[in-house]
Amino acid sequence: MTEVISAVEALDVRFPTSRQLDGSDAMNPEPDYSAAYVTIRTSTGGEGYGLAFTVGRGNDLQVAAVKTLAPLVVGLPVEEVLADLGALSRRLTGDSQLRWLGPEKGTIHMAVAAIDNAIWDLYGRREGKPVWRLLAEMSPERLVDLVDFRYLQDALTREEALAILRRAEPGRAERTRHLLAHGYPAYTTTPGWLGYTDDKLTRLAKQAVAEGFTQIKLKVGADQKTDLRRLALARSAVGPDIRIAIDANQAWGVPQAIEWLRPLAQYEPYWIEEPTSPDDILGHAAIRQAVAPMKVATGEHTHNKVMFKQLLQAGAIDILQLDASRVAGVTENVAILLLAAKFGVPVCPHAGGVGLCEMVQHLAMFDYVAVSGTTEDRVIEYVDHLHEHFTDPVRISDGHYRAPVAPGIGAQLHPESVARHRYPDGPEWAAT
Repeated sequence: MTEVISAVEALDVRFPTSRQLDGSDAMNPEPDYSAAYVTIRTSTGGEGYGLAFTVGRGNDLQVAAVKTLAPLVVGLPVEEVLADLGALSRRLTGDSQLRWLGPEKGTIHMAVAAIDNAIWDLYGRREGKPVWRLLAEMSPERLVDLVDFRYLQDALTREEALAILRRAEPGRAERTRHLLAHGYPAYTTTPGWLGYTDDKLTRLAKQAVAEGFTQIKLKVGADQKTDLRRLALARSAVGPDIRIAIDANQAWGVPQAIEWLRPLAQYEPYWIEEPTSPDDILGHAAIRQAVAPMKVATGEHTHNKVMFKQLLQAGAIDILQLDASRVAGVTENVAILLLAAKFGVPVCPHAGGVGLCEMVQHLAMFDYVAVSGTTEDRVIEYVDHLHEHFTDPVRISDGHYRAPVAPGIGAQLHPESVARHRYPDGPEWAAT
């Protein structure tokens, strides 16, 4: 009997991070880190887990969006789906009535990510491989079959993508060995949340250096005098040789960003992240020109591969920050990694949140092994929150992500964590 996808389940799971101001920034002062948590089941007992990350009430919509997409997946033969994951992605993003809500952006697109990531998790479990390795061992031809080039051909053709992958192919085995032995460089945002006291910032910054991190990140954008004080404290705590990135989380308009950043430059921020609206491609380009040599980074709120294409074409960013669940999951992120490689822009993934560290590490490691072939000026964000809720949490050693070895993408939550934090009836929320 043919194995089919028998169910797509979506649960609303929320963690009360606002109580300690974990995750606080200029635009999200009291976030509750949340997940639209997806389980895909097959008729023979197979399972795959994925999620889309939100910060509270938006999870109502996110879970509903996953449930709306579920009928497009339930009943499909598993072998056919896994044989052509590019076709599945186009099926999920191309439904005419749901596409009208985007197209390919916002809540529906993030719901596609949760399902796509769960499908890749299912695939990794069936093959007994972590997703980074599953991807890194695919042929260049199969990898480019994941990509819908329709809107990309003015920047990246199928032939160019194949050339990028074929150029990296001879070194895959050596880089896999290096990755397993040494891990992938990380930076930490843990010291820098905007709601933390000066003492907590200083203590955590020193701790990060002691733990082997060579870059930290601070949130900025609420008050310029506060930013100057906090940057001075951080620079004093970590010394001159540690990179300090700063992140405004979209707080400024373009002229304001340029004026705000000028006095901060004395502390040599390595990059400014999300200095303005994530949709403003030309605004990012103007800021980049004005604040150099400070780098400009963005991507965690970039809707899709077309916007990334335009950011790259416009010379608007120095650092591309893809996200595991903002665009349509692993499949679309393969296209974005190929675009970044074509333009020679380093990828430093956005993480933190709920499960983003667990999932996005697979994308960066695949990029190293099979696409860019380098970790130079590349780091994965790390935030020390909520990992204990996952069955295969990230492992950090000496400022590096250790390569996952368990099958799948790492998004499975412990059942007891789901039960406790399920909204609104889990014990963590029932009494509030």
